[in-house]
This record gives sequence, C-alpha cells and structure tokens, in this order.
Amino acid sequence: MLGAPSADGVSSRSPTRHRTVRDRLERRALAAGAVVTVGLLLAMFYYPVATVFVESVVVEGILTLTIFADLVTDPFYFGDFARFLAGEPPLEVLRDLLSSDRRLGIVGFTAYQALLSTLLSLALGLPMAYLLARYEFRGRRTLRSLTILPFVMPSIMVAIGFYATFGQSGTLNAVLEPIGLGPVSLVGSLEAILIAHAFYNAPLIARMTTAAWESVDASAFETARSLGAGPFRAFRDVVAPQLYPAALMGAALTFVFTFGTFPIVLALGGIRLSTVEVFVYQLVQDLDYAEAAALAIVELVISLGVLYGYLRYEAKHTVRSSAIRPLPRKSLAPPAFSARELLPRVGLAVYGVIALFVFVAPIASLLVRSVSTPGGEFTLAHYGFLLERQASAAAFQVRPWPAIRNSLLFAAAALAVSLPMGVVVSVLTTRRYRGRKLVDVVAMAPLAVSGIVVGIGLLRGPVFGFEVWHYRITVTGAVAIVAAHAVACYPFVVRTVAPGLESIDPSLLESARALGASRTRALLDVELPLVWPGVVAGAAFAVAISMGEFSATVILATGTDQYTMPIAIERFIGRRLGPATAMGVVLLVVTAFSFVVIDRLGGDRVGL
Repeated sequence: MLGAPSADGVSSRSPTRHRTVRDRLERRALAAGAVVTVGLLLAMFYYPVATVFVESVVVEGILTLTIFADLVTDPFYFGDFARFLAGEPPLEVLRDLLSSDRRLGIVGFTAYQALLSTLLSLALGLPMAYLLARYEFRGRRTLRSLTILPFVMPSIMVAIGFYATFGQSGTLNAVLEPIGLGPVSLVGSLEAILIAHAFYNAPLIARMTTAAWESVDASAFETARSLGAGPFRAFRDVVAPQLYPAALMGAALTFVFTFGTFPIVLALGGIRLSTVEVFVYQLVQDLDYAEAAALAIVELVISLGVLYGYLRYEAKHTVRSSAIRPLPRKSLAPPAFSARELLPRVGLAVYGVIALFVFVAPIASLLVRSVSTPGGEFTLAHYGFLLERQASAAAFQVRPWPAIRNSLLFAAAALAVSLPMGVVVSVLTTRRYRGRKLVDVVAMAPLAVSGIVVGIGLLRGPVFGFEVWHYRITVTGAVAIVAAHAVACYPFVVRTVAPGLESIDPSLLESARALGASRTRALLDVELPLVWPGVVAGAAFAVAISMGEFSATVILATGTDQYTMPIAIERFIGRRLGPATAMGVVLLVVTAFSFVVIDRLGGDRVGL
C-alpha cells in the first residue's frame, strides 16, 4: 500500500516528500534572493541616500525646487551654460561657449577633466591590454593580477605617491638634476590630476579589454585571413567589434569615477581646480546640507546618464559565444622575428618607459620614502614608529594592528554580503523582460553616488537611528561601515558576472529546464560553473575595494575605534609623513596579497 510504513517505521513516501519540499524551496530560492537583495539595497543605500537628498527639496518642512533653480542658474556652478538656463538668447550663449574666454563653472570643469582623464586612461590602458592578451612572457599572470592594484589603492596613498614622485623635491627631480634638467613640479596642475586619474583607471580598462580580447574566437580570425583579409582588416572586422563594448565600459566607468573625484583633486589640484565632489564635501563641512544634496543630485543625474547610455549600447552589441578557441599568444622575446614583427615590440618598449613613469614611479617612491630620511639616508625608524604606536596604551592614538584587523574583517564581511547580492542582481539584469536595462541602471546607482553622500546618509539615517512603530532602530558604526563597503563593492561583482551570463547560449538553460531543473538549480549547475572565473574576479574586486575604501569610512569611523588602514594613513599624514608611507606599504602588501590569491584561484581566464 502506498505510504505504508517500512520495517524501521519510516514512511516509504518520506524521500519523495523531502524531494518535493526541496524542489519547492529551489523554485522559490531565486525569488527569495531577489527580495533579500532589494531589502538590503533599500536599507544600505536607497534609504540613507534619500535621507540626504530629501533635504534638497524640503526646506523647513516645505517642498520646494528653489535650491535647484538657484543652482542651475548660477554661473559659479554651470558657467556660461547657466545663462542659457536663465533664459538668455541661445545664440549669444553658444557664441560665448565657443570663445576662448568661456566659463565652464564647477560642473563644466568637472566634466572637462573627466573627459580628458578618460581619453588618457584609454591611451594608456589599451596598449597594456594588447600586451597582456597577445604576448606570452614570464610573470604575465602575476602582472595581470597586479594591473588592478592602482585602481583599488586608497586615493590618499596615490596623492602621497605623486607628491613623492612629481613634487618639487620628488624622485623625478632627483633623476633630472644630475643631467642638468628640471626642476619640474606637476603638483597643483591639471596635468597632475589627469595622470593620477590614469594611474587609477588605465589598468581597469586594460583588464576589461584583455578579458574581451581573450574571448575572441581564433577560428573567426583565421577564416577572415583565409578569405584574403590582411591582418589589419581581419582585426578591424573580427576582433575590434568584440573589444568595443569592453573598452567603452571601461571608458564609461572611468568618466563616472573621475567625474566624482574628490581626494585626488583636493590634494593635487587645490581649491583652484576643485570639482563637484570637492564642493559637496565643503558644503557638508559647512553644514549646508540642502545645497550639498542638490549638487550631489546633479552629479548623480550626469553619472547615471553616462552609465545608461553605455548600457543601451551594450544591449545592442552583445556578442554571444559558446565554446571558443582563443587567439594564440606570441612570445614577447622570440629567438628571431621579422622586421614586421619588430615595430609592435618597439612600440611596447616605448610604452614600457611611459608605464614606468606613470604606474611604477609613485609606488616605488612610496617604498623608498618609507625606508629613508628626508635627506635620502636609509632608516627603519618609520616602521619602528608603527611598532611603538602599537604598544601605546593611549586610547586616542591610532594603532596599526587594529587598523589591519578592521580592514580584513570589514573586507570579509563586505565580501559575504556583496558577492551573493552581485550574483542575484546579475541574474535579474540578464533575463529578458521589458524594462531590464532600467533595472540595471538602478542597480548600478552606487557606482554613480559618491561615497561621501553614502557615508553621510548612513550616519544621519541608520547610525543616528529611525523610528518604526514607536521603536527606535539604530545600528553600530561597524555595521554601517560594512554596509558602505558592500554598496561600493557589489556593482563590480555584477559587472564581472553579468557579461558571462549574458553570453551563455540560451539553449543550455532551456535544456536544463526541459529536463526538470528549477531556475535555481539551472543557475547553480549550468550557469555559475560557466562564469566561475567572473565570480572569482568579482570577489577579488570586493576585497580590494573594501580595503581601500576611504570616503564613506572616514565619515563613519570618526570618533570611534573602527578605523581602517586608509583612515590610519590619513591620521598619520597630519603628523608625520614617514610613518604614513610605512603604513601605506603595509596596506599595499595586504591588498596585493589578498587580491592576487583570490584572483589566481579563478584560473587564467578571469572575467575582468
């Protein structure tokens, strides 16, 4: 009889019942994950940011757009374009905009320097991608893992490195002086800002483009050559179209990041070259939250517009692929090669000199400064200072070990939160339904919102507390810091996982569903194994970005013992530069080790 108990007293239907319960849970798991992800985003990002932005439209309890109207018609912010918004004749405004004495305003200058930074990052990043994707040499995998290190370095460390390299008494002048050149000082100029931004973003562009280059099917390129196409035309017609989306994505991210730049401009450019983000921070320091929020909304609209434009392009130019045979790499230093093969290697040699100047010199200057006196003598006193500070019992002093410990704990917690969130959002944004790209833009909003605004929102919202049904709910500073880090990290998980999910052959998923697999089971057994390198790359990004996050953390850690390594560096700088560089070296070692270990776990073909 069906359901009769067996000899051991257990119903024969229990395995079937267990499978039924498991199947029901699997069918609902993805929906539950989506609900949890939406809830986390509301709590960690949208609600805190809303608490800041609402002050731009609510003044003394009255809803008004007066602050926005004053902002967009103020030439200080929008330059000559504000005259057009104020109703002046368009032709007259256009004539002045095209003249040499045009006024850009704060917003215009911010966009101008972001555009120049993007172009310079592309110029430095694409040759690096060509080197990593097309040539084989000893240490290539390690070099590829380290290419993203500048991008995840704390911005305050980049400022120190550039001061140590390009300042009046920097290493550049130390090299130029013996040969009768110099002195040269780039600090305080637009050029310094552009190079510092390229230091950050060119490796990101290189990494993204390298992944796309390695996904080009060699058989398609060989077919084009067999049909009579030369190397250049085969590259133009077969390879380049598959590189454009990755390069444009890198460019879009670079523009957004440099449009929202803050510490780099403040340190290397000063007030004279201030950007929108600098003025938002200054307004917040002056407790002018309404105008700061309005300016931050303008920044957000422009940044989201750039991201939405790219996502629309990506939707029309997605390249689907199944199994491919990558293009073979050439040896960088073969025993012999033809004259035609000599030219690209000469170009790479020239690029190597420029790369040393832009990427290696600032880090090398940090290392040298951490073990030398201002006079150039070798010393370990700066590291000895850190050890002495660690033994200090003074509660107000920043100690190295708590900073290292907090950074590692926050990074692990941020990874545990951001990685599942990123995978779930990747699945939701790669399914076919109306409004999918709008969901993608909304999910990517943390890329466009400044860390300062997120930090202030978390501080004024969850940390200060809010009432729910007559109960006041508050969170600790550590929880808020983890939330800020997770918000900063999960978009990178999405951008590494989503392209892989998008390119999977739909027939594989349909076959799994036809065989009875639930949507969750198909994701776990079919899709995630195919995009696992991208998942590992997202994890590496999450850890590295969490360790280097500064803007939100400096707000949330003020007055607490939850300081991280970047915060410790900032506090050391105000007193002694030597210990700050020593602490910076510790941060570089910990971040590089964590990133390389995680990255290498993903195999040779990591998605970003």
